Amino acid sequence: MKSIRNFSIIAHIDHGKSTLADRLIQYTGVVDARNFQDQILDNMDIERERGITIKSQAVALPYRSKSGAEYTLNLLDTPGHVDFSYEVSRSLASCEGVLLLIDAAQGVQAQTIANLYLAMENNLEIIPVINKIDLPSADVERVIEQIDSELGLDADLHLKCSAKDGIGIEEILEAVVERIPPPKGDADAPLAALIFDAQYDSFRGTVIHCRIFDGTVKPGDTILFLHNKATYRVEEVGHFLINRQKTDRLTAGEVGYIIAGVKTVSDVHTGDTITHENRPCEKPLPGFKEVKPVVFASIYPIASDDYEDLAAALDKYKLNDASFIYQKDSSVALGQGFRCGFLGLLHLDVVQERLEREYDLSIILSVPSVRYRFTLKDGTVLYVDNPTEYPDPLSIAMGEEPYIRAVMMLPERYVGTVMKLCMEKRGVNSTLNYTSPGRAELVYEMPLAEVIYDFYDRFKSVTQGYGSFDYDLTDYRESSLVLLDILVNGEKVDALSQIVHRDRARARGVLACDRLKEEIPRQMFKIAIQGAIGGEVISRSTISPFRKDVTAKCYGGDISRKRKLLEKQRKGKKRMKMIGQVSIPQSAFLAVLKTDGD
Repeated sequence: MKSIRNFSIIAHIDHGKSTLADRLIQYTGVVDARNFQDQILDNMDIERERGITIKSQAVALPYRSKSGAEYTLNLLDTPGHVDFSYEVSRSLASCEGVLLLIDAAQGVQAQTIANLYLAMENNLEIIPVINKIDLPSADVERVIEQIDSELGLDADLHLKCSAKDGIGIEEILEAVVERIPPPKGDADAPLAALIFDAQYDSFRGTVIHCRIFDGTVKPGDTILFLHNKATYRVEEVGHFLINRQKTDRLTAGEVGYIIAGVKTVSDVHTGDTITHENRPCEKPLPGFKEVKPVVFASIYPIASDDYEDLAAALDKYKLNDASFIYQKDSSVALGQGFRCGFLGLLHLDVVQERLEREYDLSIILSVPSVRYRFTLKDGTVLYVDNPTEYPDPLSIAMGEEPYIRAVMMLPERYVGTVMKLCMEKRGVNSTLNYTSPGRAELVYEMPLAEVIYDFYDRFKSVTQGYGSFDYDLTDYRESSLVLLDILVNGEKVDALSQIVHRDRARARGVLACDRLKEEIPRQMFKIAIQGAIGGEVISRSTISPFRKDVTAKCYGGDISRKRKLLEKQRKGKKRMKMIGQVSIPQSAFLAVLKTDGD
């Protein structure tokens, strides 16, 4: 165990985590030059296309230090986006130390501070590393000052590197060996291993990613999951050397995988403890904090026959993404589906895309919403995240919505425009600090519902990409909430209902009606699209009908002949409207979800 080091790379988005991981992998010779590719740990297509990390990935690096000693360095590369901070917190539970990466040009950003606190909560050794020192705009002295003043770390212990050019890589590896403590644990004690991730392999069943804290596990052992008391026989164990590398055993302090022919996907829970059946450990390891989803949306299959496939796919997907939750749901317009919880809009976007790609599904999402709290006149408290569960308006004593504390770091010149944007989004109680010359920190309390709609995109636009944004949930506050229904041809479409603030209801209603007008095909009769609160219509668009020119052959003669034909047509259209069904195309549901900027 003295020769093992478990460490993670944490940083704000785009500060160079994956690139540094690439250089460490190249330096230690895990992958030969012929098979190497940039962002080698980002193995999902969607990660490579978007240039972001979504899943934490583990890799074991063999390293010979300057003193000649051999070490195994277990590296976990983590995501930077706030939506995937749960991935980061899970990775840190398997480590003893972290490299905190800071961009020499951008300096300390919102997620840098958030990730630092995560590392401190886990009592990890923190090594500050200043990356991108080769950039012309790099200001290393300013960053050293920020490490001291904003992060409260010892600035003398920082390292400098350029992950792109491979400068300072050896110093980082030496610092990992010297400054990060080896794992503690007893190889002879009863087995205690923490599951921090898992994935489904269609040939081998569930592949469990775990960190061994005590004991040893080898093929042939019978293991027990403490959460649900399921037992399995171990078939294979090993390390991650980009691909899975089989070994004869995993002992205390190591990070690796276990394959035990787990076919029932629901048996594996991230944060569960694995032990031996015949010699169990005394108590389970502390797992992870229960993750609280903040954005909710329903997922439905486009063809109702695909419902079973969707259920199986979500079951397998949940293994690989522990922050995703779901339960059964149904809709009059869209049939059977699932109500799902996400950590943010990017998370929702990624889940949708992964389900479509990895499981070959065609799915549709309802309007995203947050979880509201209603106190009824009889004292009952209801939590509602699905508009279909909105209580009777007459029985509501008080409606509350979740508020967040948003921390934004941005260049000073954008402060005015960002403040205006926050006021638009009903932001209150702002504080403004100047953290260093030319840089400001803005703190606002805002309703979460406004933030999930289109805040992040607009914030990035007005700060020209230089602003960074981090938030955490604070509490529920009283708010004037109403249920906005969308009616097509007089019938409610439950999948398009939204719970909104009264002041925003008309604007949302007008937008939804206009979008639907563009998407719903014309019929032989007039279609009214209306936004309504209770019985009061607040917005309307009308799709005009196709009209056959019934008077075309009627030239000359008395005007009453034309009138008679037009009257006959009008009656026919009226009858058609009464029995006519308007089918709403899939694109119409998606159009309502899009924001103005899209």
